[in-house]
Amino acid sequence: MSSTGVNGGATKPRQRKATKEAVPVEQVEEVKVHSSTTGEDEPSLETLEKIFAPLLFTVLAFMTRMYKIGVSDIVTWDEAHFGKFGSHYLKREFYFDVHPPLGKMLVGLSGYLCGYNGSFEFKSGEKYPEEVNYTFMRVFNATFGALCVPIAYYTAKSLRFSTAATWLVTLMVLCENSYATISRFILLDSMLMFFTFTTFLGLAKLHTYRNQQFSKGWYFWMTFTGVNIGCVTSVKWVGMLTTALVGIYTIQELWEKFGDLRMPFTTYMKHWAVRVVCLIVIPMAIYMLSFKVHFLILENSGPGDAQMSSLFQANLKNSPLTKGPLDVAMGSKVTIKNMGYGGGLLHSHVQTYPEGSEQQQVTCYHHKDTNNDWVFIPIRTDPPYDHKGDIRYVSSGDRVRLIHDMTGRNLHTHKIAAPVTKHQWEVSCYGNDTIGDEKDNWIVEVVKDTHKDGKVHTLTSTLRFRNEPLGCYLRAANVALPQWGFKQVEVTCAPDTVVWDRFTHWNIEQHTNDRLPPADTRSYRSPFLRDFVHLNVAMMTSNNALVPDPDKRDDLASRPWQWPLLNVGLRMCGWGDESVKYYLLGNPVVVWGSTLSVVVLALLTFVYICRWRRQYKDMTGEQVEYYVYSGIYPALGWALHYFPFILMARVTYVHHYLPALYFAIMTFGFVFDYVTSTLMSGRAKKYGRPVAYLAMYAVVVGLFWEFSPISFGMTGSHEQYGYLNWLSTWTI
Repeated sequence: MSSTGVNGGATKPRQRKATKEAVPVEQVEEVKVHSSTTGEDEPSLETLEKIFAPLLFTVLAFMTRMYKIGVSDIVTWDEAHFGKFGSHYLKREFYFDVHPPLGKMLVGLSGYLCGYNGSFEFKSGEKYPEEVNYTFMRVFNATFGALCVPIAYYTAKSLRFSTAATWLVTLMVLCENSYATISRFILLDSMLMFFTFTTFLGLAKLHTYRNQQFSKGWYFWMTFTGVNIGCVTSVKWVGMLTTALVGIYTIQELWEKFGDLRMPFTTYMKHWAVRVVCLIVIPMAIYMLSFKVHFLILENSGPGDAQMSSLFQANLKNSPLTKGPLDVAMGSKVTIKNMGYGGGLLHSHVQTYPEGSEQQQVTCYHHKDTNNDWVFIPIRTDPPYDHKGDIRYVSSGDRVRLIHDMTGRNLHTHKIAAPVTKHQWEVSCYGNDTIGDEKDNWIVEVVKDTHKDGKVHTLTSTLRFRNEPLGCYLRAANVALPQWGFKQVEVTCAPDTVVWDRFTHWNIEQHTNDRLPPADTRSYRSPFLRDFVHLNVAMMTSNNALVPDPDKRDDLASRPWQWPLLNVGLRMCGWGDESVKYYLLGNPVVVWGSTLSVVVLALLTFVYICRWRRQYKDMTGEQVEYYVYSGIYPALGWALHYFPFILMARVTYVHHYLPALYFAIMTFGFVFDYVTSTLMSGRAKKYGRPVAYLAMYAVVVGLFWEFSPISFGMTGSHEQYGYLNWLSTWTI
């Protein structure tokens, strides 16, 4: 009795070496030299590969990304966000967003290059005015999308794909409808994809230099990879998933070298040092530099001020914070900001808690309005405040009441569990100037201050507020309330806290008191590193708060399981007959084929692992290396860019799958080439393999053309495009 291997060769049960290799030697030779499945001679094919093919693909990429790019003259989809952010750079107004600044600075640069002055508000669906050259800004953005195509070509070559597989992969990227669509607008996605592609190119090229380490080429591609890691993470945090792929490769390399007993210890440590500098220090420097430039450009006060520390805001031009007095006194109207990373302003509004005390809600809010105003008033057992009497400054250890200016109620706490953080106590607004109890009394504690006079000062004093009878401290730890609290930050009174708990630290941000002189603004300084950390934590906090709202229906949102199945698309604009309509949907054969390839590769790998465990030798060492680095690593890249979205609680959309799709396409190129070269032999391989590739080329191009209206713009009635609704879940 005999058993049949994966490659179809017969193998005896106890024979430990397969008589036929699962990976044909000619395939590995084919990816090393420029052999052809069509029988062409090497010199002409080499010329075709090196010059004509990448040039042709690049030209076609610019054609597909630029064609009719300005036909829609309305603000489309997230152009409303990123166009507006670009405007803030041109007006140099500080704003806040959940994404790092590099991509948005490039959007601002595109506006600057075409003479745009930043005055347009980029309201969704609004028509672009004549003074905004939106076509140039879109072309600037689309250039990143177009350059992804030749990068895919050179990446496939670096992965040692055959010529036919390289062309197939490049064609799939070129003819992927979602890539062609997303690249046409003023968005961050084409920039994210560009730097994702270049980072993976750097990794693939780096692997080709694995036997030439410490050469000039090796140093270049190591640095190239690090620079692009810095860029991709500076566009969107999704770039950290690409960074993780590089990290896994690096760990594997260093582990293998650790087992090389012939390598001197100094050489091994040099490998560590180079990777630390190129893959950690350089990316981090680029990431931090993007924020440094971000802060330097946005020098004026703007809509995002409240997300930053009070000292940072005080250094912005036209900031109202530096116009107030320095010393806080009884009767001073103030805003009080939490100093924990991502902290907001102490806030209240007329709405009440639905449970617990059912008294007026107290929250932290990241936007400035009059509901953030509080007034320092003496406690009821002290002499009442007299606005014509002597000025009574607030100092450390003083007992005060904090009156909510809009409603006149006292900041109050009691031994009722907070609505979310149950082990701490609820904070509310209660009573008025005459109605209340001793739980309205708060003791001010100055933790630190640049001024050493013991008084409470605007901006420079770090404060804690301790409730006098209960001994708990006012705290806000970025815990979001449910919808009844408008998703604002929960404020509690914590009985078990320590002095270094930053979420119990507060400072006086904005201060008005007609009886006091304005402060000297030269006393306010804010270090970059602290601002950098503060903004990143605020971004993380806001990003985590982007969760689906069960009380609202979001027709654009989708679930991650739908993406690889192409179960849904996304309408990017209004669907009226008079508008040009765009629908974000992938090329069916590209998406479905790439998803199938990941499954096939997983099954193949499982079979090979089982056979290896049974001590069958299906591959040589060189073939294993090719299988792992050209097949497994792209599939791993897909998994790293896809599965985290399943675990995320935040709301997700179709465009979140686009980076993962690229790695799935690379996996498809490997699997298709591998399967056709392994399962076919003789005349079937000689003639069938080229036919299979030509058929794939035709289907990919044909379906791209079939669905091209969704990418280039649908005009007239949407009903005439009903033939494109292959699935009932598509809403073309």
